[in-house]
Parts: sequence; C-alpha cells; structure tokens
Amino acid sequence: MVDPTTFRDVMAQWPSGVTIVTTLSGDGAWHGMTASSFSSVSLEPPLVSICLSKNLYSHQLIAESGIFGVNVLAKDQTDVGRRFAGMDPGVEDRFAGETWTTAATGVPLLDSGLGWFDCRVVHAYPGGDHTIFVGEVLAGHAARRSAPLLFHSRGWGQFADVLPDVATLADGGVVAGLAAAGLANEAAHLATSVAHAGARVRVADLSAAATLEQASALVPRTMPLEVASVVVTDRAQADLVLGLGVGTAELVLDPTDPVDVERVLAAVDGIAERCAVHLTDPFAADRVDAVLSAVQRLGRAKVLEIGLPDTAGSATPLQVRALLQEAVALARPTPLRLGLHDRDRLGLVKAITALKSGVRHFDSTLGGLGGAVATEDLIRLLEEVDVDTPVDTSALLDLARDLRSRHDETTPTTFTQTPTAPALAGEPEIVGATG
Repeated sequence: MVDPTTFRDVMAQWPSGVTIVTTLSGDGAWHGMTASSFSSVSLEPPLVSICLSKNLYSHQLIAESGIFGVNVLAKDQTDVGRRFAGMDPGVEDRFAGETWTTAATGVPLLDSGLGWFDCRVVHAYPGGDHTIFVGEVLAGHAARRSAPLLFHSRGWGQFADVLPDVATLADGGVVAGLAAAGLANEAAHLATSVAHAGARVRVADLSAAATLEQASALVPRTMPLEVASVVVTDRAQADLVLGLGVGTAELVLDPTDPVDVERVLAAVDGIAERCAVHLTDPFAADRVDAVLSAVQRLGRAKVLEIGLPDTAGSATPLQVRALLQEAVALARPTPLRLGLHDRDRLGLVKAITALKSGVRHFDSTLGGLGGAVATEDLIRLLEEVDVDTPVDTSALLDLARDLRSRHDETTPTTFTQTPTAPALAGEPEIVGATG
C-alpha cells in the first residue's frame, strides 16, 4: 500500500477548483470551510458530492443538519479561500466582508463567487477517514463569468494564458483609406489582392446610401465577394449585399441604446450566421455593463462574430484584458473580433493581451492607414509567437511593402467622415471602390 506522503504528493499534482462549503449549526449559526473535493454526480436528478474528513466540525454539522451549500470561487478570491481554510488566524468572522444570500435550505451562499448550489443530503457513504456526502441540488445560481480559482501543488492559482494555434485577420480600413484619398481605382485593385491572399476585406459602407439602388452601386463586382464584407444599416441592405454574394454583412450597434440593440437583433434574425456586429466604444469604463449585456444577447443570437473596435486606440491593455476576460465567456461560442488601433504604439501589446484572453480574430489595416495596427506588423507578431494564420502571409507582406513604397509614410493620409454617415467608431467612412 502506498505511504501517506507519496499519496499526498501525487494528489498535489491534480489541479482542482476551489469551493467554500457552507452549512448551519443546530442554532442556525453559519459555518463554512474551504474544500476542493467537490464533483457532479448526476444530471437527472441533479446530484453533487463533497468529501469531508470525519475530524472536521463542518462534517459533524452537515451529518446532523443534512444540508450544505457549495460556492465556487473565482480566480480573484484567493483571500476568501484562505480565510475559510483557516489560514488567516486573526479573522474572527470568516463571513464578514462578503455578501451572502440564502435559498431553499437557509445555508449561506456567496454572491460574489462564480456560482453556488444549495443542497440537501440524500446519501452519506463511508470513504475511509472521509465521508462522501451526496446532495440533491435544490437551487443553483451562475453568478458571473470569469476564470476559476485553482489549487495545485499546494498552491493557489489560475489558468495560465495559452496562446491559440491559429488567428484570423480582416482588413477594415485599406479601402476606406485609399478611396478617401481619391485613389478609388487603386483601392479596388488592392482590395482584390488582399481578398485573394485570404483576408476578409471591408469594401463598402452603405450608411449614406439613400436607396437600395445607390447601395447596390457601391458594392464592387471586380473581386471575390465571398471574402468581402460590407457595412449595412438595416435588414434590407443586409439582404441586398448577401444576395450579391458578399460573405459578411457588418452592422454597428450602440450597446447603451436599448432601442438600437433591439433594432440590430431584429435585423440579423434569420441571417445571423452571416452577420458581424460591431459595438461602438466598447472599452469605455462607463459602458462596460451595457457592452457585456449586448455581447451576451448577440452570442445567444448566434451572430457570426462580435466586433470590439479599440476606438482610436484609446483603450489601455488593462482595459482590454478586463473586458475580454468577461466578454469571451459571455459570447461563447460566438467569437469576438478586436479592432486594433495603434495610438502610443501599444496596438501590438493589446493584440498579445487579446490573444491571451481568448480572442482569435483581429481587424487591422494594410500599411497602418488611418492609425490602425498595420496588418504586416500583426503578421510578424503572430509569426514570432508561433500563431498561425490561414492567409497567404507572404502575399500580404508583399502588398504592404508595395503600398508603403508608393505612399510616403511621413505624410500620412488624413480621412474625413460624413457627419450623417455613422461609420464604425474610430474608423474612416468607407466609400465605394467600383474600379
């Protein structure tokens, strides 16, 4: 038989989540302890199990009361886990400083955790020096979306940031930049080349089109439209461009406007899998709750992707990290696409931050037109960190070198927006490239 030290050392290599198990004493007093030996047992009926040492006071209380709660901790709740593990001996009231609720059994349930189960004991099995309590789940609540707190090798931690194997690129500004400079023919040619290289390219913005005929005239016919996107304002325009063979219809949504949210959801109904929706100014501190709510609703609507443009590069890497850690989970399985701008030369830093936060799709612009992160710079970054991209990177790099050689970087092109045309936040208005 294995000796206890070896057993503990091997078990320490098994990572587990961290929970707070709560219960009540006979006089109704609250009690709780940190536990990692928690598991699901059954879906029908909903059953979970916890394993507690027979030497614990909480074991005695649960055996007597027949009730317990399981509270799943988030990555930022190490202090809570340590407190309920008795690792802060100066603490007199472990429950102080947190908000708690009660459900069917009356045990305390942690509001700030990732979620909780309220349980009634239905079985208690001997397990050596532990008892395996099986509880019927009477109530449950998923409180928030974040990474869990983990326990591994006798230490507290969280999931390491893992870079993806593949990231996709889309060009959201090269057509706009060149066309606004009076180079519509060149824009059309370059857009075609970008599309042939495998990157989606935004070729038109129909915001200012008064009629469907005008909108139709703005959509080029001289390139592979299946890898193109067009910004539209309503369902009629979306149906038009998709009917012409455009791969993606892009809509812009103000997440703080409930009417606009309903408008866009209605517009994508039935065609959501071919629609990308971009949220205006998503990283502003006073818009976070509205952004997360919109992300969740768009994810449920199963749109093709949700765009989060870094408006004029105003977001800090910490703001990007904070929003994406919540938004990626809320959107799942709908992917997020980060629109990258390069104010203060931090665009690539934010790209790495996004990659580590679970984002796999990016908007950049060939040559860095309009202040966007240059597609060629993003390609080099991805290559350096061994992230593949399903585009012809050599072709895109050649296009970028050619573009830079023909346009003096020291005199950057300036772009203007038509006041009545709601172009994507922080991006130039896109005009037709008819070639």
